[in-house]
Amino acid sequence: MAANTAARVQKYRLSLRGSGLRPIQIWVPDTNAPGFLEECRRQSQLVALADRSDNELNSLLDTALSDLDDL
Repeated sequence: MAANTAARVQKYRLSLRGSGLRPIQIWVPDTNAPGFLEECRRQSQLVALADRSDNELNSLLDTALSDLDDL
């Protein structure tokens, strides 16, 4: 059964490569790591504070929102 699965996976990967795609490996944060949630909160608060104090960004976002309303 494992050989059959390996063959299917290989066939699938070859078809993806044939379509011009290639595999990549990415590393993402470990959401179970100690301190992860606190760091997310800290960064979110910094972004929220920066957003509130950036009048140009607020103007841009308001303009973009009104453009969507016109659709």
